[in-house]
Amino acid sequence: MPDPSSHSPPPGSPSRTRQRPVRRLHADSPGRLPAQQAGRRQSWAGQTPAQVLAKYRPGKVPAPKVLEVLLALFNTQHTALEKTVSHKTRYDRAQFLRRFFRDLHDKAGFKLLPDPRNLGQKHLRAMVKVWQQEHLAPATIQTYLSFLRGLALWLGKPGLVRAPAYYGLDVDEYQRHEAAQRDRSWSAHGVEIDALIDEVCAFDRYVGASLRLIRALGLRRKESVLFRPFESVVPFEDTGLPPEEKSADRYVWIKGKGGRERHVPLDSPGRIAAVEFAQSVVGSRDAHMGDPANDLKKNLRRFDYVLAKFGITFAQLGVTAHGLRHETLIDHFQALTGEQPPVRGGPMLDPESDRTARLAVSRLAGHSRVRASSAYLGQPGAACGSQRTDEPLS
Repeated sequence: MPDPSSHSPPPGSPSRTRQRPVRRLHADSPGRLPAQQAGRRQSWAGQTPAQVLAKYRPGKVPAPKVLEVLLALFNTQHTALEKTVSHKTRYDRAQFLRRFFRDLHDKAGFKLLPDPRNLGQKHLRAMVKVWQQEHLAPATIQTYLSFLRGLALWLGKPGLVRAPAYYGLDVDEYQRHEAAQRDRSWSAHGVEIDALIDEVCAFDRYVGASLRLIRALGLRRKESVLFRPFESVVPFEDTGLPPEEKSADRYVWIKGKGGRERHVPLDSPGRIAAVEFAQSVVGSRDAHMGDPANDLKKNLRRFDYVLAKFGITFAQLGVTAHGLRHETLIDHFQALTGEQPPVRGGPMLDPESDRTARLAVSRLAGHSRVRASSAYLGQPGAACGSQRTDEPLS
């Protein structure tokens, strides 16, 4: 079950810190989602996007065809950073934009679909009204507006999609709040963590091992399924970290969202035990934590099915696998500071101690900015307000 985002040679190999060889993607690669558009067409070689689009004159070419051209030209690109986006983001964005233009006709009442280059405020207002009538969640509408902002950037119209208030949406409701407002950890909901994970292990050793890795290393759900218990363990000398940061002889190498890599030290009995248990579950030294009989998509579905069977959902126990990641990161903050974080009503810390701990939490979580820690820990206290929490991690 190789995932395209994890295709790289085993950590610790001679090319680990140099240029990595590229593995071929097979047609059935589980990292590729169905119905994804092809890459840039060979017939467009040497042409700029403007030159390509000039061949598709507004009013002469159906809107869906123009949209497919735009997706082929731009959908791999991040809208704010100089990098590509994940296959899942490309798929979700493409599916939304195709549906958006269909819904302009089917739900918003436009008899003729506009060429994407002629998209205007009347179209956006009409669709926001449709979404409101359908009672879509605020986060869903915010995501839709973000996708449309990306389309507007492709069209050279960066100011086309306005803030939620412009479309009559409640600012407070539709503003994303990055800081945690409540404790999502398992212990906060009265879950006996070790006992429940042991029950899961007895039912499905692969899923149980993934939960143990999340608990010990703070992994994301997908990271835990893709984790390779043998290949991902490397000596400190192969991490590329500066000598003064050494805290263990062995580290685990993780490739997370956006291709960001991180190394987590095996510096506690809990972390070592979780990795050793995972090694006992897999059938070979190059295996990942998913069932080898299934591809990535099926393994993720199996993961969700097993968790639901044991009540690990918002509807039943009030927790999810991601809440176990919250548990780990909160514990890490408490171990570093000796205090509970703000989301648990902890006291204000001095700015330097608070920032140092948040930096460590963000690094463990695999985030690129210190402020991301607030999503797990809550907002720093008023006494810490003068510190910068949006600095990129070094």
